[in-house]
Amino acid sequence: MSARGFPEAEYRARCDRLQTEMADAGLSALLLTTEADVRYVTGFLTRFWESPTRPWFVVLPAEGRPVAVIPAIGAPLMARTWVRDVRTWVSPDYSDDGVSLLAATLAEVVPAGGAIGVPTGGETHLRMPLDTWAAVQQRLSDRRFAGDGDLMRRTRMVKSPAEVDKIAAACAVAARAFARVPEVAREGVPLDAVFRRFQALCLDEGADWVAYLAGAAGPGGYGDVISPATDAPLAAGDVLMLDTGAVLDGYFCDFDRNFTVGPATPEVAEAHRLLVAATAAGFAAARPGATAADLFHAMAGVVGAGADAGRFGHGLGMQLTEPPSLIPADDTVLAPGMVLTLEPSVTLAPGRLMVHEEDIVVTEDGAHWLTPPVGPSLTTL
Repeated sequence: MSARGFPEAEYRARCDRLQTEMADAGLSALLLTTEADVRYVTGFLTRFWESPTRPWFVVLPAEGRPVAVIPAIGAPLMARTWVRDVRTWVSPDYSDDGVSLLAATLAEVVPAGGAIGVPTGGETHLRMPLDTWAAVQQRLSDRRFAGDGDLMRRTRMVKSPAEVDKIAAACAVAARAFARVPEVAREGVPLDAVFRRFQALCLDEGADWVAYLAGAAGPGGYGDVISPATDAPLAAGDVLMLDTGAVLDGYFCDFDRNFTVGPATPEVAEAHRLLVAATAAGFAAARPGATAADLFHAMAGVVGAGADAGRFGHGLGMQLTEPPSLIPADDTVLAPGMVLTLEPSVTLAPGRLMVHEEDIVVTEDGAHWLTPPVGPSLTTL
């Protein structure tokens, strides 16, 4: 893998693109409050976001570097990024938890009558208390707050080559761990033990942490793909699925693998073959100019409408799931640099399904695999 983090030029390029779009949208500043958005423009990587106590703000002016308005506990780490203007307060402060400092910063960089953009739309949220949001708006009543017109979403959907390298490295870590599943999973081993051991394999192979692990096991398929593991032991005839979002240097992989405990039944073997064929169809359709909906239809042409997951894949990057969604209603046009998961599903019987997932990147000449695609035969444990 390349060196940790990114050079300053990476962040400059990101902010330049955002500021160009801000100018086109008539925005004087962009207010960012979520982990991924803040990290995208600053490089501020920490697991401290797991704590909901403190709000964190970054203001991207119309020109120049971002301005960090953050709790003092984060100042040493933010100072190690390319950000030079770091403004802090001691948090938590029950009387004024960043309101005055944020309002003053926005007033400084946004002229009266100017517009402050905030990411809006699907898959965004505002990470601050409602009272804080209202107080900031009240103090800046002579400025306008507006949606960002999806500019943050559009910019983040297209990954730089350096970002793609990070995701590819995370995929390689998980692929090595998946290859070792026979070491930790066999008939009689409880599913929750398999989950714990698989996470240990991911860490052993180089993951920084395993932010997401779901899966299931059951005879002739499984009932859902998001439940936590139980202590039920694996039994002959079970299909085991593990779906991981391992993180390396702040970037996710997201793919799964299916295994059979003992020989697969003909129905399970055929379902796996169809899922692999559907993934290949999605891969073939993934090229610049195609839409997210085109990929859904390519895969649905092999497996049908699928189970009730609602989509056949999604974007991937600093978050486990990002836009676009591979559904019939998503007309997002694919562009080089978009990283996607292909995730078709098939129902074998009422309450029994199988899902298969791979990660790809769209390039000028079509799609490239980021995960080593599996063959049509299931791995037997």
